[in-house]
This record gives sequence, C-alpha cells and structure tokens, in this order.
Amino acid sequence: MRGNGTVLQNVLFVAVALLVVVVIRTYVFQPFLVRGDSMVPSFHSGDYLIVDELSYKFLRSPVRGEVIVFKFPGDETQKYIKRVIGLPGETVEIREGKVFVSMGSEPKELEEPYLRQGTVTEGFTELTLGNDEYFVMGDNREFSSDSRRWGTLPQEEIIGRALLRVFPFQDFAAFAAPAY
Repeated sequence: MRGNGTVLQNVLFVAVALLVVVVIRTYVFQPFLVRGDSMVPSFHSGDYLIVDELSYKFLRSPVRGEVIVFKFPGDETQKYIKRVIGLPGETVEIREGKVFVSMGSEPKELEEPYLRQGTVTEGFTELTLGNDEYFVMGDNREFSSDSRRWGTLPQEEIIGRALLRVFPFQDFAAFAAPAY
C-alpha cells in the first residue's frame, strides 16, 4: 500500500514540474536560435538565446539599443532578431551612411558601439514613428533585412528581448542595452 502512495506522489511531482516548465516556457522565457548573419558581430548564426517575454508585457517598453525578437510583420510565422533604433514618436533619418534620431528637436547622430568600426548604414530614410511603432535594424547593416526595407515594427509583434546567450557555452553572456 505504501508503494502506491510513493508512486502517486512521484507522478504528481513530475506533473507539477512539467506544468511549471510549460508555463515558464510559454509566458516568461522562450528559447530562440539565431539563424543568419544579420546581427553579426553581436550574435552569430547558431547562437542559442533565452528571450525575456515578461518585461514588455507588464513592466516597461523596449528601449533604444535593446535586441528584440519579434514576429516578422510580413509573415508572422517567422521570427526575427534586430536592435531597437527608433522609439515611438521619434523621427529616424539615415543619410550619408549614418543614423540620426530626433524627437521634435534637432536630429542627433546615434552612437552605436555595438557595430564594427567603419560600418556604414546604407540607404536614405526619414521616417516619423507612430505611437506604437519601432524602427529596428540588424548590426550587420550590409546583410540585414530590417525597417529600412520593410518599414516600422508594430509593438504588438514584439515577443521579447534577448536576455542571455546560453550556447555556445564559451560565449555565455547576459545582455543589456548600451548607455546613450
């Protein structure tokens, strides 16, 4: 009789543990595998990331410089990873190979310490973002399909922010937005 109680307890323990893992995986943290080179040198194809899904839902909005994962506006079955460049209400300009951001003031060149030295941002853009729109770009500007090509990113498409790189193990790191 005692053996049956232990088995039932073990089954209940495993069921509760699985439920907790599923809830955390679905609503709090999500794994993400980087595919492609649009975020080099920050991230490489094959990097395995943990994405924080909770912060943007309950705590705050994305900030400039954070790396986010989102549903691609043209095909929501695809997930993209890019860096936040422009925030709601700002105007983003790309000219002379540089990025400028303004919010009702004189445009200021965006310092981007995460880019390779000498990186030129191709294209000519002047775009004012709506209340729930973001302008995102890859760090590997030459090989990135981003807001320069397909426009602004609606806030509702954002899944979360890159929180940790867990693989490859030698590159394990936590991420934060650069200070501007």
